[in-house]
Amino acid sequence: MMRSKILNLKALTIVALLLSFNMTSFSQNFAYVDTEYILDNIPDYKDAQGELDKLSVEWQKQLERRYAEIDKMYKNYQAEQILLTEEMKTKREEEIIKKEKEAKEYQKGKFGVDGELFQKRKELVKPIQDKVYSAVHELANYKKLGVVFDKSSALTMLYTNPKYNISDDVLKKMGYKPGETKE
Repeated sequence: MMRSKILNLKALTIVALLLSFNMTSFSQNFAYVDTEYILDNIPDYKDAQGELDKLSVEWQKQLERRYAEIDKMYKNYQAEQILLTEEMKTKREEEIIKKEKEAKEYQKGKFGVDGELFQKRKELVKPIQDKVYSAVHELANYKKLGVVFDKSSALTMLYTNPKYNISDDVLKKMGYKPGETKE
C-alpha cells in the first residue's frame, strides 16, 4: 500500500511537471516600442516633418489671405449696398459666393483627406514608417516575440518594464544611433 502511494505520488509529480512545462512553452513573449521616440531619433523623419510644417504654414497663410479678401469684399458690399441697383447687388453677391467657393476648394485641395498635404505626408513619411515597421517585424521574428505593443499609440499601458523596450534595437536595426530613452 505504501509502495502504491509512492508510485501515485511520483506519477502525479511527473504529470504536474509535464503540464507546467507545456504551459510555459505556450506562453507568449512580448515587447514594446515607442514609435514616437524612434521617429524622433531619425533625422530623415525630422526633415520630412519640417518640410510638411513649412508647406502647411505657407498654405495656411494663403488660405487666410483668401478669406481676408472675401471678408473685405463682404464689408465693402454691406457699406455700398444701399447705393447699388438690384442687378449690381446680385453681381457682387455672386462674386463673394464664388470667392468663398474657391477658398473652400483650395482648402480641401491642400488640407483635405486626399489633399496635397496628405499626399506629401504619404510621400515623405510613409517610407520611414514602413522601415520602422519592417525593423520591428524582423526583430519580433528574431527574438521570437508573440506580441509587440506601441507605447506611443492609443494603447494604454499602465506599466512598462524597460527590459522589454526594443525601441533602441529597432533604431540600431535601421542603422541609426539611439538617443536617450524616453520614460
